[in-house]
Amino acid sequence: MEKHHQIAIIGAGTAGITVAAQLLRKDRKLDIAIIDPATKHYYQPAWTLVGAGTYNYKDTERDMASLIPSGATWIQEAVAAIDPDGNKLTTTKGNVISYDYLVVCPGLKYDFDGIEGLADTIDKNEVCSNYTDPDYTWKVLQNFKGGVALFTQPATPIKCGGAPQKIMYLADDYFRKSGVRKDTTVVFATPGSVIFGVEPFKQTLMQVVDRKEIGLRYFHKITRIDAKNKIAYFKIVANQDDPSKLFHNMGNCAQAIAADVLAASENPVELFHNPKDIKVDQVSETEVGIHYDMLHLAPPQAAPDFIQQSKLAATEGPDKGWIPVNINSLQHQTYPNVFALGDVAALPTAKTGAAVRKQAPVVVENLIHLLKKDPALTGSYEGYSSCPLVTGYGKMVLAEFKYNNVRDSDPMISTFVDTAKEQWSMWLLKKYMLPFMYWNMMLKGKA
Repeated sequence: MEKHHQIAIIGAGTAGITVAAQLLRKDRKLDIAIIDPATKHYYQPAWTLVGAGTYNYKDTERDMASLIPSGATWIQEAVAAIDPDGNKLTTTKGNVISYDYLVVCPGLKYDFDGIEGLADTIDKNEVCSNYTDPDYTWKVLQNFKGGVALFTQPATPIKCGGAPQKIMYLADDYFRKSGVRKDTTVVFATPGSVIFGVEPFKQTLMQVVDRKEIGLRYFHKITRIDAKNKIAYFKIVANQDDPSKLFHNMGNCAQAIAADVLAASENPVELFHNPKDIKVDQVSETEVGIHYDMLHLAPPQAAPDFIQQSKLAATEGPDKGWIPVNINSLQHQTYPNVFALGDVAALPTAKTGAAVRKQAPVVVENLIHLLKKDPALTGSYEGYSSCPLVTGYGKMVLAEFKYNNVRDSDPMISTFVDTAKEQWSMWLLKKYMLPFMYWNMMLKGKA
């Protein structure tokens, strides 16, 4: 069976519902279909707080049916394939939906097979993730009696890139309150070269790291997990932009890099900050295994399979598998009647709900132009994203930025509060104001 809709939106997450709601507020006569099989919708930004025992998981959940904008048609099926040349898509039930315009925002998927051993141990054996089961993270923190608390993230793009370190700062606070911090070594291993890419937020976070005595290990790309022996293995990558360049002669964490290696490097970089004397197995010149007592990580993430297999996805380069769009108009680079936003779009900025809040009105404005047969698109997205970096119970830094890692803090808020510093007011924003705005304004097309 084939049905036609003026606008088809793939995904009823933050982006899909917001775009549909804003479009219908502008024109109630628009024929909009939202395709998504999910029965529940989650406010995932609060999962960091759930994992630290300061937010109820059930409060992050709503029935999807209650959120679909009035006037939109909800097709509760999963997409199996997209044919952008024929302006149609097919669902897993075999139904065909044709469209005049397509908005693609299905989110992303967790690629548990991207790290050997992860699929078999995620959310058990003291291997936790706020991305998948924040209640289990909280259980792990409560049961932790000391040792090495290891936090890490993959080398793939991930949604909310600050989340893997937010829970670390909260865990440190909790360990101090529970009395086990004196027997604990907190380590953050990242494939990146810095804790955060935007100043002055980076400087503030480094102060937090130093105050909390957290050991940073840069250029550490997690590759496999031995859950039985509680060892996480990492490939040592010298540069994110050139994974073939590797540091050699790696010893234990407290051991300095060989002087001759640094001397031979044109651009020597810091591999450790606050090095900690923990048990590390040197497997080879380019691989180490870190022994842990608890492990929190973000799983590798990728575009959904039906996106990767479609003509909409980039077929090569760093954006392979993701949807290439004009970074300002969010219009597909090949198909002018297709827009993409949210996690699935290949944009050089962070994948966050805050980014979607700025992307959605751009897509809506440009769609309205096309619906009026005006090809001159005026909506422009400048890369805004934000990361509410919780640094402890009652403390938060609000990092706002745009393309090229340029700070882009709200001028009104910044007049009263220095959002680059830890603030109790920003904690209140995170815990109370942002969820209220999400459910009552953003998803209703009002913000």
